Amino acid sequence: MKLRVLGVLSVLVLLLVLLVSNVILTSAGRELTQQLQINRVAALNRIAQVAYDAATDGDTTVLQRDMDTYSGLYDEGLVVRLQRDTLVSGGLDPERADVRDALARASLNLADTALDPVRPFGTGTEVISRSFGSASQVLGEAVMEVNLDAARDKLRYRWLVTAIAAIALAAVLLLLAGRVTGWVLRPVQRLGAAVREFKDTGHTPALPEAGPPELRELSRSFTDMASTLGELIASQRQLIADTSHHLRNPIGALRLRVDLLLLELREEKARAAGAGVLAELERVEEILDSVLKLAVAEHRALEDSAGVSAEVPEGPGSGRVNAFVVLTEEVDRARPAALAAGSSLVLATAEDPGAELSCSRIELSQMIGELLNNAVKYAPGAEITASVRREGSRTILEVADTGPGLGTEQLAAATTRFWRAPEHSAIRGSGMGMTIVDKLATANGGRLVLSPREPHGLRARIEFGAVDTAPGPGQGTA
Repeated sequence: MKLRVLGVLSVLVLLLVLLVSNVILTSAGRELTQQLQINRVAALNRIAQVAYDAATDGDTTVLQRDMDTYSGLYDEGLVVRLQRDTLVSGGLDPERADVRDALARASLNLADTALDPVRPFGTGTEVISRSFGSASQVLGEAVMEVNLDAARDKLRYRWLVTAIAAIALAAVLLLLAGRVTGWVLRPVQRLGAAVREFKDTGHTPALPEAGPPELRELSRSFTDMASTLGELIASQRQLIADTSHHLRNPIGALRLRVDLLLLELREEKARAAGAGVLAELERVEEILDSVLKLAVAEHRALEDSAGVSAEVPEGPGSGRVNAFVVLTEEVDRARPAALAAGSSLVLATAEDPGAELSCSRIELSQMIGELLNNAVKYAPGAEITASVRREGSRTILEVADTGPGLGTEQLAAATTRFWRAPEHSAIRGSGMGMTIVDKLATANGGRLVLSPREPHGLRARIEFGAVDTAPGPGQGTA
């Protein structure tokens, strides 16, 4: 924005400087022309007076002497035509076209003493003329050649001074425009950065009150609003976590009572109804666990976005984690469940590629475990492969299955909380497992990417060390 505003102001400043410079230079040219014209007309009038005296008494000696003196001083030629003779000085040829025309006009008693405006880069001379004589008779004509070189030199000098002054003025105005633009736009840029930070982290530091009064008021209002919203978001997140945690005790007690009640029931229908209640309690427990995990994962992701070290065991910065070792442990842990579901779970990486990550070991285990449980749950009877590999500076953990997979629109919506594919609605689950993986991956400097596996199935990858950790197309959960 600053460059665009400065661009517009620069054009306006240059136009203003050019306009002022043009006015100054035009005025200077007119002034020099007027001065030169006044001086030369006065000289021509004096020569015409001497020529009148010479025409009256018939002696041209004084006239010729004055003409030669003038031409020697100013390097300008003169032609005086009397009734019986023509006097010349300074080498001015009476037969030259412009001189002949000037003599003809003067013979008609037409004075021609106006000069064209002086131009700084012109060449050549001009002539002025007038007649002399009595009121009823023209006794002769006088023509003076005007050399404009001295005036042109003065005008060029003024152009140079004006150009230097214009450049200095433009530089000062541009510097002033830059300062004013920065003064006005800096609070706007801070506000934009604060909005982006608030969007990513849920909180932002107080904005300094700078710039025009309107922007200072806007900064104060945004700081107050961000503080209030941040407190509300933190309070809401804490409420969810506290509620999930404190509901576990009454639900646990309720489950114990249901277990005791099932021991006392003898009728088959009653026992079936009690088993249904127990199943629903287990589902509620699973949802509460997922909500609590998601609250922790979102808190961790926000702390990572804000650059704050998380206070969790084995979190970022606590050491290097061998991804192959963690993946092997989680595969061994999930293999019995895969066999029970009729699926084959294979560790596709035979040797340790030496992929070490700066992340939480507990959270890495949780992410891999969620991916494996997701594949076992939604792809029964499929072939499930788990692998870890290095691609340049990136480390990729992948869990792929040959199950039904997800469509393009489903992949795009998969990270939504409580989202489940319609065809999986009958399968027990909370719909937050992969959302948790996505948040934990972000908190540990990685990203979750889901894509189809050909010819069918789902491929879930956690990428660490990627150049762009922003969610890409097809990122989501199942």
